[in-house]
Amino acid sequence: MNKETVLITGANKGIGLETARQLLKAGYHIFLGSRDKSNGDKAVEQLKAEGFADVELLLIDVVNEQSVQQAHDDLAKRIDKLDVLINNAGIPGVFPQVPSNADNETLHNVFEVNFFGVIRTVRIFIDLLKKAKNPRIVNVTSDLGSLTLHNDPNWQYYHFKSAAYGPSKTALNAYTVALAFELKDQVKVNMVNPGYTNTEFNNNQGPKKVEDGAAPIVEYAMLDKDGPTGKYISDDGVTPW
Repeated sequence: MNKETVLITGANKGIGLETARQLLKAGYHIFLGSRDKSNGDKAVEQLKAEGFADVELLLIDVVNEQSVQQAHDDLAKRIDKLDVLINNAGIPGVFPQVPSNADNETLHNVFEVNFFGVIRTVRIFIDLLKKAKNPRIVNVTSDLGSLTLHNDPNWQYYHFKSAAYGPSKTALNAYTVALAFELKDQVKVNMVNPGYTNTEFNNNQGPKKVEDGAAPIVEYAMLDKDGPTGKYISDDGVTPW
């Protein structure tokens, strides 16, 4: 396969699907990750109906070790290296998430997808990434993971605090920094904050268009060999920690 390859988790809808669309337009071969075959098939069919041929479904449930390993093994039969891994799969969890009264089930479920799911996927797919000439990892995060913004009364979302979702992204950011340092001479690792985007994820309440939310993810997925690593960014530039 001459085209660079990209795996996007949770790509059957929302920002993940739009990211796939934009990367297909840019000439990449996409493996559309979905934990549900029916939803994944529909997304692939939708993209093919739009004229994109270089897209394949890859079944992957990031909370399930066996599923992620099977996805890796399936992909390894199709390609000899993976150029880009976009860890997009995520859940908001059940709201409200009152910090003093958060239930363990919500905390566990959110962290299992948003934090441990990313770590699991990176660990299992890192061998395929290291075989690429210029491998990149993009972890999709949120400005709700920024401790600096959460302590700024002038921030527009200052009053939106959560016990699970925001902290899961803060933890993801910390992991990404450590991973970027470990792999600094091998793999570019960055975290991208798409912003409050209008998708099913937030009941279509976000003010940003999905095309705009996906744009910085696409930009960092397409970094050349001289691109940055260990950054926390959005389409507005650097997100404060």
